Order: sequence, then structure tokens, then C-alpha cells
Amino acid sequence: MDFLTDPAYDAPAPALPDAQELLAGLNPQQEEAVKHAGSPLLIIAGAGSGKTRVLSHRIAHLLATKRARPGEILAITFTNKAAAEMRERIESLVGDRAKNMWISTFHSSCVRILRREAKNVGLNSNFSIYDSADTLRLITLVAKGLDLDPKRFPPKSIQHKISALKNELIDDEAYAATANYSDPFEQAVAEVYKDYTQRMRQANAMDFDDLIAQVVFIFQAFPAVADSYRRRFRHVLVDEYQDTNHAQYVLVRELTGGTGETEQDFPPGELTVVGDSDQSIYAFRGADVRNIVEFEKDYANARTILLEQNYRSTQTILTAANAVISRNPNRPAKRLWTAEGDGERIIGYVGENEHDEARFIANEIDRLQDAENLRPGDVAIFYRTNAQSRSIEDLLIRVGLPYKVVGGTRFYERKEIKDALAYLRVLVNPDDVVNLRRILNEPKRGIGDRAEYAVAALAERDRLSFMEALRKAHDAPGMATRSVNAVAGFVKLIDDLTEVANGSGASAALEAVLEQTGYLAALRQSNDPQDESRVENLAELVAVVREYERDNEDGTLGSFLEQVALVADADQIPDAPDEESAQLAKDQGVVTLMTLHTAKGLEFPVVFLTGMEHGVFPHQRSMTDPKELAEERRLAYVGLTRARKRLYLTRSESRSLWGQSQYNPASQFIEEVPPELIDWKREGSKRPAFTSSGSFGSSRYSGSHWGAGAGGNQDVSSLPGSARSMAPAAVRAGRVQPQKEVIALTVGDRVNHTSFGNGTVLSLEGAGDKTVAKVKFDIGEKRLLLRYAPLTKSD
Repeated sequence: MDFLTDPAYDAPAPALPDAQELLAGLNPQQEEAVKHAGSPLLIIAGAGSGKTRVLSHRIAHLLATKRARPGEILAITFTNKAAAEMRERIESLVGDRAKNMWISTFHSSCVRILRREAKNVGLNSNFSIYDSADTLRLITLVAKGLDLDPKRFPPKSIQHKISALKNELIDDEAYAATANYSDPFEQAVAEVYKDYTQRMRQANAMDFDDLIAQVVFIFQAFPAVADSYRRRFRHVLVDEYQDTNHAQYVLVRELTGGTGETEQDFPPGELTVVGDSDQSIYAFRGADVRNIVEFEKDYANARTILLEQNYRSTQTILTAANAVISRNPNRPAKRLWTAEGDGERIIGYVGENEHDEARFIANEIDRLQDAENLRPGDVAIFYRTNAQSRSIEDLLIRVGLPYKVVGGTRFYERKEIKDALAYLRVLVNPDDVVNLRRILNEPKRGIGDRAEYAVAALAERDRLSFMEALRKAHDAPGMATRSVNAVAGFVKLIDDLTEVANGSGASAALEAVLEQTGYLAALRQSNDPQDESRVENLAELVAVVREYERDNEDGTLGSFLEQVALVADADQIPDAPDEESAQLAKDQGVVTLMTLHTAKGLEFPVVFLTGMEHGVFPHQRSMTDPKELAEERRLAYVGLTRARKRLYLTRSESRSLWGQSQYNPASQFIEEVPPELIDWKREGSKRPAFTSSGSFGSSRYSGSHWGAGAGGNQDVSSLPGSARSMAPAAVRAGRVQPQKEVIALTVGDRVNHTSFGNGTVLSLEGAGDKTVAKVKFDIGEKRLLLRYAPLTKSD
């Protein structure tokens, strides 16, 4: 269809607001941004500087001054929520004309284009769109068809790599031509990428990365098609430009044709981009901060307008944020300011541990409710990683403060936590069929749906429990020999883990589950950033179990699982069980918990920025990478600038990791805030701070401070090089550690077990970490996995 004859192209004609009215109430910089004409425009919009208002008024001003018709406007955002908010703002200014504009996300805009142009890439216009789960399933099938070992080449890692390639506009053929085939992983990716692409075409499907990459391909391969869109969209406006990846950057360039690289017989469209390089925090998703930093290099005659007046926060909060972000190298100068006054000082608190930190937060919320009539809905608690929410959630549940976790899942609802607990529940109750079937092939061990159904049929036929049927899998109808062997391996694994649970307690059982099943290894080998977070969550679960054992000397694995079930069940209790409570929840709201990445774009009267420790925030992986550290500092800037009235900075002197206390210095981001801005309610003991230059102070931590002595379990990637090199080799490997080294035994040795008393070693099997001893005690014979058994040799 010719866009110029599209009935939706022109807008109806009710009166528009006067152009001057649209400038009323704007500050001088905002007004300049709204009125600018002629050349590409970069609006550097600091946090809380009113960028959405500027964008919506700029679009309305284009119509009011007759510089554009509604159908000539394309406004692109990153989220559906942001698109809906912008559409609502613009509708309030120009009425139904907004319906004739394209105001949508990158992906939604590209889908509209592809539905019209699909034939150009050999697809039908009714193509399917595969989400992340769909693509993972297909990649898993392809990898299986290529006989790739899922442990060496995890499908999720391959999926992550293919997505990154598409975001760089590298298709399967281009990657096949440049891949390093001496690298097994690159060879595997090349093979899977090729077959995956073919399968997607056969299915008439596209994944989310294809939506953008294929539009770029069409525009570059078919100039006439590109020209038709450039003629239509005379004004392209892009929000959050600092979050664009390479494919999105090229798409914007192709839509405007404004870089001088494209020959066309009409002037390029006007491009307006809005963003803030100081809030570029999505590099792990492929976002490239250079897109905004180098905008003036990419577009000739571009103009930059800075929006520095903040309408959200107090000057104290802004001064702190300015001080932190100013340490980042090669950033365009910008200092936020406000006309609203200094406001309250920032409150600092150092907890003895994460529980003390959480207790202080809950007490402060309670105090502010009484003293200042604060609503729980006015409060947000931010943390760097999801694992940190557990101690905060437990405390809020205990004191009865209603809360919600945004952009994440409550701790005990996370998949990896439910998987680990499912293993433990099976060790306590092997007849727990729901949890048994959950872990049967988790992680993947070659027991597919067909084998599972065959075992279930055997259990029903012979009236056996599912576990009993697994032990007789060779009798199951239609079971392949390979599946029978896989089931036998799983049964032996459960038997060995049960021995650990019976002989060594809850924490040893959990450690054994995570290692012996290969669950932790699969996550550690993955290139998916989400799997790194899952490892941290499992570390937190180990800490929970160790803490339980410390506080309950007679506690068993069964009693621990009972306590967890009660806490997890409390998560499920509605905050508003009746109409009166429902109205109260509506009036008062609930405390919001979220990661810093999720917090972007939001604001709250009161913000707690927690876990401000080096190795936690900034994250340990930024230790040796200046780019990573710069991104962490931008993340801190985002967190600081979410607060409107009150800001709290909290940290812990010690924090449990894999059940061991780890002592980290204060985050350098705290050190970078001018000290006169912070009122410390508790400073904690004096320990060396991490300096902004990236080195520790003159005094040093001892091995016990780092937990690097015998049995220390912390991830030493957060240590300085000298400390890391002195850590035990097993710790450097970053795995779950046993309580002690594997005891060396021979048949006939006399041993003592803390629970079973004296005994004699009857036999040994396996080697290393997997050595199992059969020991005769007075209470009977026991099989013990020596790595976890509390055994000593008797004299």
C-alpha cells in the first residue's frame, strides 16, 4: 500500500493546542529541545529532568507548527509500558491524532514492517514469533540432532551466543565464515546456528532478535522499500537511546537515512534521540553506550541539549549522585541540580551481618510510619543481585510488613531454589512423587518424557510408588536400554545422596545435591548472565541451611524443610484477605523490593540502597575490568537518583556466602559520596576501604577475615590478586566446599562417627570426592560418602 494514500496517514482536524501553550511551564533547556528544528537532536536527559514531558510536547509542537502530520511521526521506546505512557501523554495533548502515529517499542514497530514486507525475506506475513522458551526448545532439539553433549555445550549458552550474534547483525553464514573451528564451542555454535536458522524458516517463524535484524536486512537489500519508510517517517524519535544495541542503532540509521551514506532524492528525516549515558546499565543485554556518546560523530550537524534541572530529588541526593558518577572516565560533563532545596541528610548504617542490616531497614520503615505517616508503598529496597532479597524478605515477613518483589521472583519460588529443595524433599521422603518427577531429569541426564511415562505406567500397573517403579525400570513397557541405564544412574545418585543426608546432616546433603547431580556445574559452565544469578541464589540457600544448623543444634533435614515450607507458605498469604484489608492495602501500598537493574525509570519517596560492599556492589566480576566497573558505577547512579526525599545507604560487616562468613570492605561508591552528606547511625568496626584507584588501604585482611582458612567457601574472584593466589586451589575453582578434606581410609580401619559411634570399614568404592565407604556400626551397616561424612579414625 502507498503510505501517502493510507487513510490513516492524515489526522482528523479538531483544533490543536497553541504552540506557545505547549511551551508554558518548561525551563529554558526543555523549551529549546521542544522547539529545535532542522538537524539531528540529542537530548541528554539527566535523571528526573522531565524527558517524557519534553518528548510528548515536542511531538505536539511538531503538529501545532504544522511541521509534521501525525502519520509522519515514529516514536520508539523500549518497553510496552513506556510506549503506553507516552501514547497517553500525547493523546492528552493532541487527542485522537495520536492514534495515527506509530508510538511503540522497537520490536512492535518491526513486526508491523515485517508483516507488510515478509515476502522480501521469503516468509509469509503470518509468521510466528518465538519467545525465549520456544527458541531454547528448538536449539535444544537441534543440538540433540547434532549429537552435542549438553554438558559441554549447554543449549542455553548456545542460545545466548546466537542472540548476541544477531544483535551484532551477524547471520549464520557470516558466523560460519569467521568462527574459530579450533574452539569446540564456536564450532558447535556455528553448526547449531545454521540448522536453527533453517528450522526457523521451515516453521515460518522469527525470534525476537530476528524482528530487528530482518528489517535492517530488508532496508539494506531493498533500497526502494527503505525509501518508502523514510518518505513516510519524517520525524523519528527514540527514547532511552543509551540502551540501544548495534542492531537497533543500525535500524535507526536506516530509518532516517541521515548519516550521509544513503543516496536519496529527498532530505533525511529529522532524528531526535533522548537518553543519558550515565544511565546505560544494560551492557549484558548488548546495549552499547557508544551509540549515545558518539552521536555527534555519527550525525553531521547534530545538536546536543542538556537537561540538568531535576524535578525529583533533593539537592543532597543529587550531590551524592553527581559525586559518584563523576568518577567515570570519558563521560560528557553533566551535573544535576534542583530548585527544591537540600532536604534531609543521607542515612548510613553498617549492620553486623545481613540480618542486622535487614532489621535496621524494617525498624526504620516502622519508625517513619509512626513519625511521618509514611506508607509502605512509599518505600523501595534495592539490591544488586536477587539472592540478597532473602534475608530482607524473611525479616519483613517476621515483622508483618507487606511487600512485593518486582522484576523477580520471591526467593523460595525461584526455579533453582525449588529444584534444590525438591532433591532434599525426596531424600527425606522418597515417595514424594511430585518432587521426584520434578528432579528426574533436572539437570538433563537422558531421562525423557517417554521414559518417565513408561515408569509411571509401570507404577500404576503394579501398584508401586514411583520410586519403587524407578528401581524396576527394566520391567517398564517400551523402555529403551539407554533410558533404563539413565534411570539406574539416577536411582544410585539418590541412594548416595540419601546416605549423605542420613549420615552428615542438612548442609552436607545440600552441598552434595548441588555437586553430585551436576546442577551447579551446569550453571557455572553457562554463558547466560541469568545463570550467574542462579548460582548466587544457591549460595544463599546454602547459607540458609548453615544458619539453620547453627541455630538449631538438634535440627534435622526434615525439620529444616518444614521451616522453609512455612516461610514459603507465608509468601503465598494474600496481603488483603477481606474488603477492609483490601482497602488498607490500596491506601497504604506495600514495600517494593527489586534489583537495581529493575529500578531504572522508577522513583520513590524513600529508597534503601543495600549491600553496599565491595564484591557485592560493585559486583565481584568488575574487579579487573574498567568497563564493568564503569557500568557498576552507572548502576549506583541509577539507584541513588530513584530517591525523592530520603535515601539510605546500608551494608553488612559480614555476609554469608556458601554458608561461610565473608568480610568485605565498604563499597567504593560509599567512599565517593562526600562524608558531610551522610549521617551514620552505625559505622561498624574500622576495616580498610577500597579506594577509587582500585586498591586496598595499607592494612590488610587476615585469612580468617576473608574466610580463606580451612573450609573457607567464599568466591575468591572478589579478592585482590595476592589474596586470590594464596587461597586454596579448591576455593579458587569456585565450587561448593566440603566441611573438610576427604578422609583416607582402608578396609579394616576403625572409625568414629559423630552420630553412629564406633565402627569398622567393610569396603570402599569410587575415588576422590565420590569415595563411598561401607561401615559396620553397632546400629547396623551404613554406606557413607566420605567427602561429607563426619568420620574420624579411631586410635
